[in-house]
Amino acid sequence: MNDKQQGKTVMNTTLKIKLLSAIIISTLFIGCGTTDNTVAVAGVSDSQVNITVNQQELLDAINKARSIQRDCYPDDSRGVVGPSPKLYWNDELYASALEHSTDLAMSDTFSHYGSGTKYDITGDGKPSIFYERIVANGYSNYYTVGENIAGGQTTLEEVMEAWLASPGHCENIMNPNYTEVGIALVIEADSTYGTYWTQNFGSKRQ
Repeated sequence: MNDKQQGKTVMNTTLKIKLLSAIIISTLFIGCGTTDNTVAVAGVSDSQVNITVNQQELLDAINKARSIQRDCYPDDSRGVVGPSPKLYWNDELYASALEHSTDLAMSDTFSHYGSGTKYDITGDGKPSIFYERIVANGYSNYYTVGENIAGGQTTLEEVMEAWLASPGHCENIMNPNYTEVGIALVIEADSTYGTYWTQNFGSKRQ
């Protein structure tokens, strides 16, 4: 088994893992910019966790969220957004999401920047940036791209709830300019957060 295979990718498989006690932190990049918004949710205690998720369920969850109006910034006057057009699955965005979730899990780091280690394939010795990973995995000539990450959530419902409760993440999910998405989950028991979720969004130039 090689280094990358040690990070267990979950699409159609049920896996049992032991999660370490942790505070779950999700940090946001929108498009090619950054924000210093962070969200912390309840810690996860040592437990055996079953996670079953497949591609269609991942896509359905995000399109369900986009199907209604949402106020991603309830504390200010930015107003509601949506309903937004449904997203379509893109294998290149999935590949970039999988690369980053694997890197985070295997390097035991948590950032929109790659780790700069051997697990950061696009970085090749230096920390990669999310749009570099997206292009490196074949999603070129894009109009706009974005990324959400999360760590420690043990169900699809939990991670979607956390993202939608965070204004910046919610804005990414509801962004009507995105047309495609790829979502990856990698589990590594011997890491801080145990589960590493990445959503990569994009739309191509016409």
